Amino acid sequence: MHPQIITIESKIVVGIKSAMHHNEFGNIVALWKRFMPRHREIHNRLNNEFIALQVYNDFNTIEKPFDIWACVEVKNLDHIPEGMKSFTIPKGTYALCLHKGMDASKTYEQIMKKWLPHSGYTIDNRPHFQIMGEKYKNGSPDSEEDFYVPVR
Repeated sequence: MHPQIITIESKIVVGIKSAMHHNEFGNIVALWKRFMPRHREIHNRLNNEFIALQVYNDFNTIEKPFDIWACVEVKNLDHIPEGMKSFTIPKGTYALCLHKGMDASKTYEQIMKKWLPHSGYTIDNRPHFQIMGEKYKNGSPDSEEDFYVPVR
Protein backbone atom coordinates (compact mmCIF):
# COMPACT_ATOMS: atom_id res chain seq x y z
CA MET A 1 0.00 0.00 0.00
CA HIS A 2 1.41 3.32 -1.12
CA PRO A 3 -1.02 6.18 -0.50
CA GLN A 4 -0.55 9.40 -2.41
CA ILE A 5 -0.23 12.45 -0.13
CA ILE A 6 -2.32 15.30 -1.51
CA THR A 7 -3.79 18.61 -0.41
CA ILE A 8 -7.43 19.15 -1.24
CA GLU A 9 -9.38 22.37 -1.38
CA SER A 10 -12.53 22.58 0.72
CA LYS A 11 -15.56 20.70 -0.59
CA ILE A 12 -19.18 21.63 0.03
CA VAL A 13 -21.47 18.62 0.29
CA VAL A 14 -25.21 18.11 0.68
CA GLY A 15 -26.83 14.94 1.89
CA ILE A 16 -28.21 13.02 4.83
CA LYS A 17 -26.36 12.31 8.05
CA SER A 18 -26.80 9.89 10.92
CA ALA A 19 -25.04 9.21 14.21
CA MET A 20 -23.20 5.91 14.55
CA HIS A 21 -20.95 3.97 16.89
CA HIS A 22 -18.06 1.86 15.63
CA ASN A 23 -19.15 -1.60 14.39
CA GLU A 24 -22.72 -0.49 13.66
CA PHE A 25 -22.35 -1.19 9.95
CA GLY A 26 -26.09 -1.61 9.49
CA ASN A 27 -26.45 2.15 10.03
CA ILE A 28 -24.34 2.78 6.93
CA VAL A 29 -26.57 0.61 4.75
CA ALA A 30 -29.72 2.20 6.20
CA LEU A 31 -28.36 5.71 5.55
CA TRP A 32 -27.59 4.98 1.90
CA LYS A 33 -31.02 3.37 1.44
CA ARG A 34 -32.56 6.64 2.63
CA PHE A 35 -30.28 8.81 0.49
CA MET A 36 -30.16 7.06 -2.90
CA PRO A 37 -33.85 7.48 -3.79
CA ARG A 38 -33.49 11.22 -3.10
CA HIS A 39 -30.07 12.18 -4.50
CA ARG A 40 -31.61 13.52 -7.74
CA GLU A 41 -33.32 16.24 -5.68
CA ILE A 42 -29.91 17.93 -5.37
CA HIS A 43 -29.82 20.12 -8.49
CA ASN A 44 -26.51 21.92 -8.02
CA ARG A 45 -24.20 18.88 -8.03
CA LEU A 46 -20.61 19.41 -9.07
CA ASN A 47 -20.22 15.90 -10.54
CA ASN A 48 -21.73 12.39 -10.56
CA GLU A 49 -19.69 11.07 -7.64
CA PHE A 50 -21.06 10.02 -4.26
CA ILE A 51 -19.27 10.73 -1.00
CA ALA A 52 -19.36 8.67 2.19
CA LEU A 53 -18.20 10.98 4.97
CA GLN A 54 -17.27 10.32 8.60
CA VAL A 55 -17.01 13.20 11.08
CA TYR A 56 -15.45 12.11 14.36
CA ASN A 57 -15.68 14.03 17.64
CA ASP A 58 -12.60 12.11 18.80
CA PHE A 59 -11.12 9.61 16.35
CA ASN A 60 -9.08 7.92 19.09
CA THR A 61 -12.05 7.18 21.37
CA ILE A 62 -13.93 4.22 19.95
CA GLU A 63 -16.79 4.48 22.46
CA LYS A 64 -17.95 7.90 21.24
CA PRO A 65 -20.50 8.16 18.43
CA PHE A 66 -19.64 9.95 15.21
CA ASP A 67 -21.59 11.30 12.25
CA ILE A 68 -21.78 9.50 8.94
CA TRP A 69 -22.99 11.14 5.76
CA ALA A 70 -24.28 9.95 2.41
CA CYS A 71 -23.76 12.99 0.22
CA VAL A 72 -22.64 14.63 -3.02
CA GLU A 73 -20.41 17.60 -3.73
CA VAL A 74 -22.26 20.78 -4.76
CA LYS A 75 -21.32 24.04 -6.48
CA ASN A 76 -23.06 26.18 -3.86
CA LEU A 77 -25.72 26.09 -1.18
CA ASP A 78 -28.46 27.73 -3.26
CA HIS A 79 -30.71 24.66 -2.95
CA ILE A 80 -30.76 22.16 -0.10
CA PRO A 81 -33.64 19.69 -0.36
CA GLU A 82 -35.95 19.37 2.63
CA GLY A 83 -34.58 16.94 5.21
CA MET A 84 -31.01 17.25 3.94
CA LYS A 85 -28.10 19.20 5.37
CA SER A 86 -24.87 20.76 4.15
CA PHE A 87 -21.31 20.32 5.38
CA THR A 88 -17.96 21.74 4.35
CA ILE A 89 -15.00 19.38 4.23
CA PRO A 90 -12.11 21.69 5.12
CA LYS A 91 -9.00 22.16 3.01
CA GLY A 92 -6.16 19.93 4.16
CA THR A 93 -3.64 17.19 3.59
CA TYR A 94 -4.92 13.68 2.96
CA ALA A 95 -3.52 10.23 2.34
CA LEU A 96 -5.35 9.12 -0.80
CA CYS A 97 -5.69 5.33 -1.11
CA LEU A 98 -7.34 3.32 -3.85
CA HIS A 99 -9.73 0.72 -2.47
CA LYS A 100 -10.70 -2.25 -4.64
CA GLY A 101 -13.48 -4.71 -3.89
CA MET A 102 -16.13 -4.57 -1.21
CA ASP A 103 -14.16 -5.12 2.04
CA ALA A 104 -13.65 -1.49 3.00
CA SER A 105 -12.80 -2.37 6.60
CA LYS A 106 -9.82 -4.45 5.43
CA THR A 107 -8.43 -1.56 3.38
CA TYR A 108 -8.98 0.87 6.24
CA GLU A 109 -7.25 -1.50 8.65
CA GLN A 110 -4.23 -1.72 6.32
CA ILE A 111 -4.03 2.07 6.19
CA MET A 112 -4.25 2.48 9.97
CA LYS A 113 -2.20 -0.49 11.17
CA LYS A 114 0.36 -1.06 8.40
CA TRP A 115 0.93 2.15 6.49
CA LEU A 116 0.28 4.92 9.06
CA PRO A 117 2.67 3.77 11.85
CA HIS A 118 5.62 3.81 9.41
CA SER A 119 4.59 6.81 7.32
CA GLY A 120 5.79 9.72 9.44
CA TYR A 121 2.21 11.03 9.49
CA THR A 122 -0.47 11.08 12.17
CA ILE A 123 -4.26 11.31 11.85
CA ASP A 124 -5.51 14.88 11.76
CA ASN A 125 -8.78 15.98 13.35
CA ARG A 126 -10.70 16.42 10.12
CA PRO A 127 -13.32 14.31 8.35
CA HIS A 128 -12.46 11.02 6.67
CA PHE A 129 -14.27 10.32 3.41
CA GLN A 130 -14.56 8.02 0.44
CA ILE A 131 -15.40 9.06 -3.11
CA MET A 132 -17.34 6.62 -5.22
CA GLY A 133 -16.92 7.60 -8.85
CA GLU A 134 -17.29 5.93 -12.24
CA LYS A 135 -15.43 2.76 -11.22
CA TYR A 136 -17.60 2.15 -8.13
CA LYS A 137 -19.83 -0.92 -8.59
CA ASN A 138 -21.79 -1.66 -5.44
CA GLY A 139 -21.46 -5.32 -4.50
CA SER A 140 -18.80 -6.13 -7.11
CA PRO A 141 -15.26 -7.40 -6.45
CA ASP A 142 -14.22 -5.13 -9.36
CA SER A 143 -15.46 -2.02 -7.58
CA GLU A 144 -13.04 0.87 -6.93
CA GLU A 145 -13.29 3.93 -4.72
CA ASP A 146 -10.89 6.48 -3.25
CA PHE A 147 -10.28 6.67 0.50
CA TYR A 148 -9.23 10.04 1.92
CA VAL A 149 -7.60 9.86 5.35
CA PRO A 150 -6.73 13.23 6.97
CA VAL A 151 -3.06 13.40 7.95
CA ARG A 152 -0.53 15.90 9.23
